[in-house]
Amino acid sequence: MQLLRFTTAGSVDDGKSTLIGRLLYDSKSIFEDQMEAVRKSSEKKGLDHVDLSLFTDGLKDEREQGITIDVAYRYFATPKRKFIIADTPGHIQYTRNMVTGASTANLALILLDARNGVVEQTCRHSFIATLLQIPHVVVCINKMDLMDYSEERFDEIVKEYTEFAAKLNVKDVRFVPISALHGDNVVNRSDKMSWYQGETLLHMLETIHIGNDKNLIDCRFPVQTVIRPHNDEHHDYRGYAGRVAGGVFKPGDKVLVMPSGFSSTIKSIDTFDGPVQEAFSPMSVSMTLEDDIDISRGDMIVRENNQPKVIQDLDVMLCWLHEQGPAMRGKYILRHTTNEVRTMIKEVLYKVNVNTLHRIEDDKDIKMNEISRVRLRTTKPLLADAYNRNRQTGSIILIDETTNETVAAGMIL
Repeated sequence: MQLLRFTTAGSVDDGKSTLIGRLLYDSKSIFEDQMEAVRKSSEKKGLDHVDLSLFTDGLKDEREQGITIDVAYRYFATPKRKFIIADTPGHIQYTRNMVTGASTANLALILLDARNGVVEQTCRHSFIATLLQIPHVVVCINKMDLMDYSEERFDEIVKEYTEFAAKLNVKDVRFVPISALHGDNVVNRSDKMSWYQGETLLHMLETIHIGNDKNLIDCRFPVQTVIRPHNDEHHDYRGYAGRVAGGVFKPGDKVLVMPSGFSSTIKSIDTFDGPVQEAFSPMSVSMTLEDDIDISRGDMIVRENNQPKVIQDLDVMLCWLHEQGPAMRGKYILRHTTNEVRTMIKEVLYKVNVNTLHRIEDDKDIKMNEISRVRLRTTKPLLADAYNRNRQTGSIILIDETTNETVAAGMIL
């Protein structure tokens, strides 16, 4: 079954957690004991209905304040697809949490309150979704029950968002009017909005085409480790294990090992369940080659006629995740695919105002949750692609050398 990862984003109290609770509840993905626990929590809060947001707001602070703080991952499946949901916070001080939750998503669910329309948070989350190259955006116009299920209000918000999205690089935007509280157009079609002839939200999630989202052109195989069993059955076996980051590999393909530049041919591709005739992202496999070449962790197997850039000076869009900002010319550990190098922040080019999309060039003091364009210099070359071409080989993280904490996530331009 195909797996769809999606993230929810929106302003505070737009109903993200309630929507996910409704999706799980109406698709029969909640166990009876979970339902009972949420029912009791709702009664304690003095509510006369079951608060579906409590399915995802698991932290004590979240329940008390009625807000989402951390990224909550939820898993469910229908007969057509498996899903991983990242419920991300709406508050501006949790931008880093949203970036973390959205970094692996195929689709972004952006919630709007029908009473408020497009607000600052909507613009911010839409910008971050496009920055992270999420291919599909579904705009859920929630709380339609509070606007008497008005078609005119729905059309106004669609027009407003479409005008804003024209400034962004969004490939696929869809709109659906819903009421997460009452379940209208979430899993079941609403009889109160007969004017809406489109799909329900769940049907959209089940049928949206994600097969072309992965890069199947540029063959990239970062090597994680070398497998040498040293047993009688596999006495001479030497396999290079890792996860395919792009393209399609097949036995018999001519390949190049970087950075050494030696070429060879794929002898076999093995998995835990046995040999396969092709490997593509995100499969984890072990490759054997016809020639004995010195290959180790951090090397990359690619096609001879399609190679990544070999770069030491990187232009990166950086989201700062740590309370303490970066030191100019500060040194960090940079992780990229299976490679690890030391790096230095050479220059901050500008910061981005994520609400207006304007560049801030006169203030280069980076604080937590801020997004900026910086120039890095690494101690040895990286084998990288631009992030908008390949999300795996175009992303990096920075780690503080002294504390070993992840301080930033970046997208190579």
